[in-house]
Amino acid sequence: MHIAWLGKKSPFCGNVTYGREITNALVHRGHRVSFLHFSQTDSTESPSHSQGHDEVSIPFLYKSQIATIPSPRSGKVLFEALRDLKPDLVHASLTLSPLDFRLPEICNELGIPLVATFHPPFDRKRRNLTSSTQHLTYQVYAPSLAQYDRVIVFSYIQRDLLTKLGVPSDTVAVIPNGVDVEKYSPGFSNIKREVNAERLFVYQGRVALEKNVESLLRAWRHADLAPSSKLLIVGNGPLAPSLRAFYALDSSIVWLGFISDEARRIEILRGADAFILPSLVEGLSLSLLEAMSCETACLATDAGADGEVLETGAGIVLNTQRVATQLQTLIPVFQDHPELTALLGRKARQRVLDRYTLSNNITALEHLYDQLVKRSQVFLGTSV
Repeated sequence: MHIAWLGKKSPFCGNVTYGREITNALVHRGHRVSFLHFSQTDSTESPSHSQGHDEVSIPFLYKSQIATIPSPRSGKVLFEALRDLKPDLVHASLTLSPLDFRLPEICNELGIPLVATFHPPFDRKRRNLTSSTQHLTYQVYAPSLAQYDRVIVFSYIQRDLLTKLGVPSDTVAVIPNGVDVEKYSPGFSNIKREVNAERLFVYQGRVALEKNVESLLRAWRHADLAPSSKLLIVGNGPLAPSLRAFYALDSSIVWLGFISDEARRIEILRGADAFILPSLVEGLSLSLLEAMSCETACLATDAGADGEVLETGAGIVLNTQRVATQLQTLIPVFQDHPELTALLGRKARQRVLDRYTLSNNITALEHLYDQLVKRSQVFLGTSV
């Protein structure tokens, strides 16, 4: 099957990782993938996941980890590219771009089935300003998503939210994020020795308001911890400079910044005793699933679908209210009881094996693609 994938290759974010993992897996299974992404035609970007893909650059005016502003001619470039490529199906990993709203019209004119993956984080209870803002994103997108042939979301909570906003229930498919469990697996790590730690706690992700890293840092400062316990902050973002400066004198907090080397990130997760995700809003955190797959005990808020991932004993679920207070109590418990972190790590790994493998994810996608392509062939009169 020939899939035209419209997504992001930079700057690095969860959408980039999602596109890389899915398209590489599709190519590995024998499908042809054409990757259409926002890039200047003279761009020197050399994405690591280009092998096996045809590539088409879509012009843009601005792009960030959160949103993209296409150029005025982007719609024409996309239309002509899809017309010439003649894919069996278009899969758009939505980039929060105005072009997202034009895709149904473009694909309908060309007679190509259209699938979207809808990524924006959310908090089902709208407990703060950040979660209310994200809920508005769902309200704005819902009328357009109703025009797609299928909309993929990562959890049943997310599906229920979209159907309440008017997207037909048979349009929304739940296919969670998936992890390569052979790559992200328990194994040797030297990271504790490197940072001189006996007990190691890790946060990995953007250092931004919605990630609520400051609550974790505040809890860490006020918890009763041994000098040999260390907290690694892996990632960068708009709040990183100010938070790093404020906590600069605390030698138990190690700031590693953004790490592009996947093998290095895996080594860190393998060596961690606990992974902490204090977000105010989430979708389904791939970093959380990767930590779980490495057999790391996990604590995460119930924002988005993360609470659903850890429910019934696969980890510790925090309320998004008073995160610092909860962590201040729990982190010392995790420090003092290695048998607890070992048990939760095994349960986390098993949960991923049961529900969140990349292999199962791709199989579900192939089934969805097959349904839509066959339906399109019948509609166009090319099949009986």
